[in-house]
Amino acid sequence: MSHNRYLAIIAGAGIVSWIAWIVVLNKLDPFESTSLPLSLGLFFISLFFALTCTFTVVGYYFRVWLNKNEIYYSHINVALRQGVLLTLIAIGCLLFQLLGVLTWWSGLLFIGAVTMIEFYFMTKEEGGD
Repeated sequence: MSHNRYLAIIAGAGIVSWIAWIVVLNKLDPFESTSLPLSLGLFFISLFFALTCTFTVVGYYFRVWLNKNEIYYSHINVALRQGVLLTLIAIGCLLFQLLGVLTWWSGLLFIGAVTMIEFYFMTKEEGGD
């Protein structure tokens, strides 16, 4: 399968996820709904997939642009990994805010922890293991 097909599938999933997130925002009000865990769960799941797909596609094309339009299949893997990690940062900060424990230093510590995870994957990738 070509990289264009992978990106088209990811972009299509992203569009469907953004539509699902908008539907959840408009149709399920967590403060008026009797099923609070269901509405919050659908909100975070649809936002997770929407952000992951968006960050992956944008990250891939940013890598292609930085590498002078050379196309590598490894760019898709790295962009997907970093898209998931960026999404975890966004969702994690939203959850911290929902719980009322988000401060500037807890947000920075969370970003630092996720950055350390990315550094681990980058060094493992360079080492050839």
